[in-house]
Amino acid sequence: MTAHERKAAVGIIGLGFVGTAVAERLNAAGYDVVGYDVNAWKRDRFAARGGGHLKPSIVEVGRSASSIVIAVFDTEQVIDVVEGPGGLVEATDGAPLTALCTSTCEPDALATLARRAANAAVSLIEFPIVGNSEQLQRGEAIALVAGDADAIAGVEQVMDAICPRRFAVGHPGDAARAKLAINLVLQLNRSALAEGLVFAARLGLDPAAFLKILSASPARSDVMETKGEKMIQGDYSPQSHIAQTLKDARLILEEARRVGQPLPLMEINTALLAATVELGGPERDSSAVIEAIRERK
Repeated sequence: MTAHERKAAVGIIGLGFVGTAVAERLNAAGYDVVGYDVNAWKRDRFAARGGGHLKPSIVEVGRSASSIVIAVFDTEQVIDVVEGPGGLVEATDGAPLTALCTSTCEPDALATLARRAANAAVSLIEFPIVGNSEQLQRGEAIALVAGDADAIAGVEQVMDAICPRRFAVGHPGDAARAKLAINLVLQLNRSALAEGLVFAARLGLDPAAFLKILSASPARSDVMETKGEKMIQGDYSPQSHIAQTLKDARLILEEARRVGQPLPLMEINTALLAATVELGGPERDSSAVIEAIRERK
């Protein structure tokens, strides 16, 4: 595709694993990409990988593209990106913007933010991604979509480029709720896999051979494919950071307490994630949870 055939620019705020994968998919689909991150090394990595054109601020991204992907750490950062000083609301100057929020957020806060943003010409669409950055890059992840129907229709092609597999899940806040429930099951699958591998090894079985049997058994889950070898090899190079996993786990527990639902397995899982961070820091992959299980006596 020549420069003359490139599509309109799409902005990305947050150039971590998800933001970088989004940029690569948009580039492959013919979109120009403009990006910003507060972190200098993430900006440098984005530029080095040819992900797109760097902008010096959120406002400049908002003034360069009418569709923006938000891929930051948590709810507070999403709020800052949208309506904080130098945020997207400031960038609009009355011209409408559509923001696709991929971050895992607190549902009610995100729904409230969407209502406020709409009054300032920013249509905030929930677009959380289910799957790690490598799955997203390969087109194997799924997205959950919630927001204004007209705004969603206006960015269908952008969403097609980022994540062809997606589900509409209802009103603002519902995509975040669905993402938290999915993450609960996914995290428990991951910790169960880690515990099973440790148990098998302590019984004297070869972990790699056992993983093949496990993957062919009724106990199979997709996490065996994405995390099994990483656990066995001790390869904790991140597909996503365990700090993000722990953040999501704590958010799940907060929402559970709000609705009065005990989650005993998730309480244990969250403690394991916190112990994993204590053991090896927040930057490792979530597969490192196996180390916290091994350490238990």
